[in-house]
Amino acid sequence: MIDIQYIRENPDEVREKSKQKGYDVDVDRLLVVDRDRKELLLQVEELRHRRNENADKMKGGKPEQTLIDEGKQIKIALAEKEEYLAETETEWLNLLKTVPNMPLESVPVGSSEDENVIEKTIGTPRNFDFKPKDDEQLGNMHDLMDKQRAAKISGSRFVYLKGDLVRLQFAIIQWVMSVLADREALDKLIKDNELDIVAKPFTPILPPAMLRTEPYEASARLDAEEVTYKIEQDDLWLNASAEHTLCTMYWNETLPESALPIRYIGYSTSFRREAGTYGKDSEGIFRMHQFDKLEMEVLSTAETGLDEHKLMVAIQEYLVQSLELPYRLIRKCTFDIGKPNASGVDIDCWMPAQGAYRETHTADYMTDYQSRDLKIRVKRDNGGIEFVHTNDATAFALGRIMKSILENNQQSDGKIIIPNVLRPYMGGREFI
Repeated sequence: MIDIQYIRENPDEVREKSKQKGYDVDVDRLLVVDRDRKELLLQVEELRHRRNENADKMKGGKPEQTLIDEGKQIKIALAEKEEYLAETETEWLNLLKTVPNMPLESVPVGSSEDENVIEKTIGTPRNFDFKPKDDEQLGNMHDLMDKQRAAKISGSRFVYLKGDLVRLQFAIIQWVMSVLADREALDKLIKDNELDIVAKPFTPILPPAMLRTEPYEASARLDAEEVTYKIEQDDLWLNASAEHTLCTMYWNETLPESALPIRYIGYSTSFRREAGTYGKDSEGIFRMHQFDKLEMEVLSTAETGLDEHKLMVAIQEYLVQSLELPYRLIRKCTFDIGKPNASGVDIDCWMPAQGAYRETHTADYMTDYQSRDLKIRVKRDNGGIEFVHTNDATAFALGRIMKSILENNQQSDGKIIIPNVLRPYMGGREFI
């Protein structure tokens, strides 16, 4: 949620920036309910004070009838005001949750994803002297995947990964874990990008694959049921991405400033319905109901939050460049960054079989919007209490990046070159 005090002080800006993100927020109604709520809080506190005074007067001996009558009247009035306050607070909270996070000034204003800005393009797509196969054709050629038998067992958009494709996935995981644990590598990225943050390594973490509704809703990441799978017998949802159980980890906690930044690299199997996605995305392993992800999550102080965002984008670029894959960096516009985000960056890698760049990475900076509802705070060294700032970013969506690796590195004889950085994790082999 956004800070209500910010809305009180900047109603026109909140109204305008909400529209820029595609949200028609009733700021006027929110402010009316906010004033009613404050008045009711004062009235309830006054009645509670009077109730306590009345109770004190009736202690010891037989109380006068006037005190008894006064106590009854206070009790009735308090019950009515508390009921009205509860109703008002419910409306206030519901209205407050309709307000999206405010985009940073660096975010381009746009009304569709077509107005996202390509900041740079790195690498040149390879010129093939043969028609490049897609990942599914390559997978079938080398017996790396079996979608037919997976469909028989689980339905469409599931796959059995096999052999060297499994080895490739685990090679990527081990390599990423080693990079993000390398303090010197992080320090170089921080210095190269002129960031004022510490070179603290990322801690590997295997998070739960399911969440209860309350923390999931508080994270502002719970999509509607047409996107996210619900476990009907329990109050549980299947994780739709690793950061969903990482950002909620410190729900309702206050952390010491010395603990920040907290940097995690989480690995999780995730699940999405992907309803309404057809065409080319039904082929290969680009868009599946079940997929594995390596996700970065950072909790920080307010003053370092933006630099943490920039570091995560720098890490993403370093990883993709190390795989020698052509890509472009996209600055997402106000419409496309999402409700809880103040800034969003995508990386699209080249997919030769489609002849197009496709999204493989995203990096989201939420400021304190996410932590306010999750109630994750930091106790500063000076004694002050503040909400932490949160960031999440894809290290690799493994199916998507393996698709790009397979397609970009295929040879005319069907062999697939293993990227140099991954060979030590695949027994030194050069080819699949």
